[in-house]
Amino acid sequence: MKTYTNPVFPDYFADPFVLEHAGTYYAYGTTPGTQQHGVFALLSSPNLTDWTPLGRVLAPLESGWTDYWAPEVAQHGGRFYLYFSAGRGDRGHHLRVAVADHPAGPFTDQNLVLTPDLPFAIDPHPFRDEDGQWYLYYATDLLDGERVGTSLVVQPLRDMLTLEGGPQTVLRASHDWQRYQAERNMYGAVYDWHTLEGPFVVRRGGSYYCFYSGGAWTDPSYGVSYAVAGAPLGPWHEPEAGTPVILKTVTGHVIGPGHNSLVQAPDGETVVVYHAWDVAQTARRLCVDRLDWTPEGPRLRGPTWTPQPGFSNPSESVEW
Repeated sequence: MKTYTNPVFPDYFADPFVLEHAGTYYAYGTTPGTQQHGVFALLSSPNLTDWTPLGRVLAPLESGWTDYWAPEVAQHGGRFYLYFSAGRGDRGHHLRVAVADHPAGPFTDQNLVLTPDLPFAIDPHPFRDEDGQWYLYYATDLLDGERVGTSLVVQPLRDMLTLEGGPQTVLRASHDWQRYQAERNMYGAVYDWHTLEGPFVVRRGGSYYCFYSGGAWTDPSYGVSYAVAGAPLGPWHEPEAGTPVILKTVTGHVIGPGHNSLVQAPDGETVVVYHAWDVAQTARRLCVDRLDWTPEGPRLRGPTWTPQPGFSNPSESVEW
């Protein structure tokens, strides 16, 4: 059987989201540096391991935004909706949406700020429940409570371009491993800052699982854990653990793995798509590993850095 070895793409490719459409996988990612040639790198693959670059999917905004983060795409009504954040450095990010008729784009920004009343919003994740209702999960800053910092919230979508109501808290930091930075100067004050970000929700067996990243994306503290709820709006509960349950650093091999999405492989297996630093921390690169749904909760067979079995052709449809 053919094998693969992480990372599965050699270039910088952070915050990966993968969408399957008509037998092809499309990966959208955050890329560093200048954006004059377009925003968000796009790759395609027939099998989640052999990836071909397809260029950029979105023209830069004309309003002076310099940083574009964490794209995710939802398909609805024959169109494709790309949700992302735009800001300047690590300040002032807001959520936006762009639309295309094909997953490869080009996407057209709709000139809408989805979160105009928030000081900071990143990492949008659109989720459609079985009743057809769409929700947008994302990360925003909350300055009250015991562990101040970036937290996870959710809002229903009235339509694919409009949020409804106000943000409802999904999860706030509760462990030391989720600390981003001690004595961080934010909003005119100094905080012991914690960070939860990169939400991704799936429904399985009547429960909802919210995978998320925590800690500082720049260092080995970064990792992925999850919370569980009986409904999309919660309440959410996470396992009692002092370290990330799904993904964490393996010293000497994989540094700061995180910001994951989930997708089904051609054979129906659940695959976690994520980025990780190389040991020298020169770039965050695209990685994939299998997820098992165990009686104790989801568990990843990884992170891996040695050859792994590839994904075979479909045998039967497998539920999340």
